[in-house]
Amino acid sequence: MSDWILDASAILVVLNREPGCEKVEALLPGAFVSSVNLAEVAGKLADLGMPLPDMRAAIEALGLIIVDFDAQMALETGSLRPVTRKAGLSLGDRACLAAAKVLKKSVLTAARMWIGLKTGVKIRSVR
Repeated sequence: MSDWILDASAILVVLNREPGCEKVEALLPGAFVSSVNLAEVAGKLADLGMPLPDMRAAIEALGLIIVDFDAQMALETGSLRPVTRKAGLSLGDRACLAAAKVLKKSVLTAARMWIGLKTGVKIRSVR
C-alpha cells in the first residue's frame, strides 16, 4: 500500500500530461484519493467534454485506491480552515489534507502554495 494520497491537481497533471506527471506516475498504481477529490477530477474532465464512460476508464486506468470521505474527515477539513485560509485553499484542498491526516498519509499536489503550511501532514509538490 502507498504512503501517498493524491490531490485532484496531481491526478490532473497525469491525465493532461503536464510537467511533473512522471513524479505522480511513480506512485501509481496504489496511491490513494478521497472521493471528494475524485469528484473534483471528474468535474474538470466533464468541463473538457469527456463523457462519463471515458472519464471512468481514464481514472480506473490509474489504479487509484478511492477512500470514502467520512464524518471524521469532514470535521478535520473544517478544522483546517483557519490554518489554510491565508493560502487560499479550497474546500477540496482541505479535504485532501484532512483525508491524509486521518489516514496518516503524505500528500502529493501540483499546488505550490501548500508547501510550508502547518497542517501536520507531509506535503510534496510535483512542480
